[in-house]
Order: sequence, then structure tokens, then C-alpha cells
Amino acid sequence: MSKKSLSLLVASTLLLLGLPAAMPLANESKPRVIHSERSLYRNIIVTEDDQRRCMTFIVSDLASPGQNQSCRYRNPIDRDRLIFPYGKMVLSSLLVQDNPQRILIIGLGGGSLAQAYSTLFPDAEIVAPEIDEAVVRVAKNYFDFKETDKISAPIEDGRVYIKRAGLRGEKFDLVILDAFNGEYIPEHLMTKEFLEEVKQLLSEKGLVAANTFAKSQLYDAESVTYNAVFGQFYNLRHSSIGSRVIIASMQPLPDRTTLEERAAALYGRLQRFDMNVTAFPQIMATSPDWDINARMLTDQYAPVNQLNN
Repeated sequence: MSKKSLSLLVASTLLLLGLPAAMPLANESKPRVIHSERSLYRNIIVTEDDQRRCMTFIVSDLASPGQNQSCRYRNPIDRDRLIFPYGKMVLSSLLVQDNPQRILIIGLGGGSLAQAYSTLFPDAEIVAPEIDEAVVRVAKNYFDFKETDKISAPIEDGRVYIKRAGLRGEKFDLVILDAFNGEYIPEHLMTKEFLEEVKQLLSEKGLVAANTFAKSQLYDAESVTYNAVFGQFYNLRHSSIGSRVIIASMQPLPDRTTLEERAAALYGRLQRFDMNVTAFPQIMATSPDWDINARMLTDQYAPVNQLNN
């Protein structure tokens, strides 16, 4: 297959899923910085062009480009549309469990996931612990994030919050793991011990949706670790755009036919997020595509910095 044919195939697949091909639009302006600050943990940069506003984390020096952690469209009529593929992949977890009433999101970013779930489930309680107070402030000032009687963003490390919630006996229907430090997932949020703490928070029909990467030397170790804690899980992977979402449930995973039936029923509700959910069952794989003999990540062994390349 020629490179041109392969590019067209990738682009058409992404469009079918409602996922954007990572190509700039012809009329896009160059992003300009509208805010920057140094927090206790990172440099936070907010940029915007004619269409989008984005938050970027830079951990080391300001000369490095960093990665966009959250983006939204500037046009108010497009605000519900999710820009990042991983957001739509996380929402596909609704095919497994469609009525979460207590939702825990580890890692706030610009608050796009919290706002999406609040739109879908206005009566749900959503807690989004964020270690960096500056991120919460920027999310409120530049990304329309609001804390309400249903949505809260406590300033706390995600693992500390989960540990304390477990000691309090709290339960959640959905736990979303979406914490990044600008380079990768913090190592203490990737280990077997941490995932066991997450599992203890899940209700009888609860599930976890973890945003991670499709390309990394951590791939095998991550996969083995999730499998050790949760057993079989859905693995949504798009190597062409680097996105991967793991969906694990306390209940047996639905078969392909059930997923397709649920997707048809959810199609209308999720269109507002620029998402064709009916295409997702075909990428919700359960067969291992990793080295099942890889060493699992633990609190004593989590060489994230060495393997993340």
C-alpha cells in the first residue's frame, strides 16, 4: 500500500469514529499565548488560535513545546464538541455502564470531561481531584469550568484522595484516570497497588476508564498490570494518533452484539460531542496485543521515566 493510500485509510477511519485526523486546517492561524504561569509543579501555558483554546503543561524548560492537555473550541455553539480523541474514547465506556451517578475524575485539565459528563448526567456527583491549584484556577478562568453543588475539584493528589476515599468507604460508578504531568502519567498512579485502591472504590457495577498512550515501552507493563487487577478489559487503541483508553468493569464485559445495540441507542445523545459512537464497538478489543510475560508495575518497580520513550 502506498503512503498516500495509507494516509487516506487512516484519515477515513478517524472520521468514521468522529476522531479528528491530526492535521491543521488550511485557514488556521498560528496559536498565540494568552496566559502563562509557573505553578509548584509545572509551567502552564494557555494558547489560542482562531478556532481553539488550549492548555499546555511544560515540566522542564520553557523552550520545549510541551503537550496540549486540554482544548476547547472558541465558538460557543461548538463548546460541547470534544477535540481530543481520548475524550470520545472515554465516553465510549457508556456502552458498558450508562448511568453513572457518582463519578471520580483523577486529573482536571481544562475540565472538558467533567463538563461532558455533567451535561449527560446533570444529577450526577462529579469529583475531580487536582494536585495543582493553578490548573483549577486556569480551568475556571480560561475554559469555563465551574464548581457547583454537583461538581467539585478538591486540591489533592489523586492517589491520596483515592486512599482516603477508600478509608471512608466511598463508592463510585465511574473512575476516570486522566492525570498527566506534561510528559506521562505520574508513576505512583500506574502501579498494581494503586489500581487495587481504585478497584476498591468501584460500586458493584462500576468501571474504570484510563487514558494512556498507544505507543510506549510502558505499553506491555501497563497492560499486564491492569490485567492483573481487573482481569479482561477493553483496549481501545489508535496507534496513528497515539491514543489509548483502557476500560475495565466490575461486571462481565458485554459482547459485540450488545455493544452495537447500546451504541445505536446512544447515538443521538452523543452526537453533540462530535462523536459517532456506533463505530466504537469495532475497536473495543479484549485480546492481548502485549507481552503477557512483561513485568508488572508496582510501588517498588515503576521505572516510568526509563520506559516512556
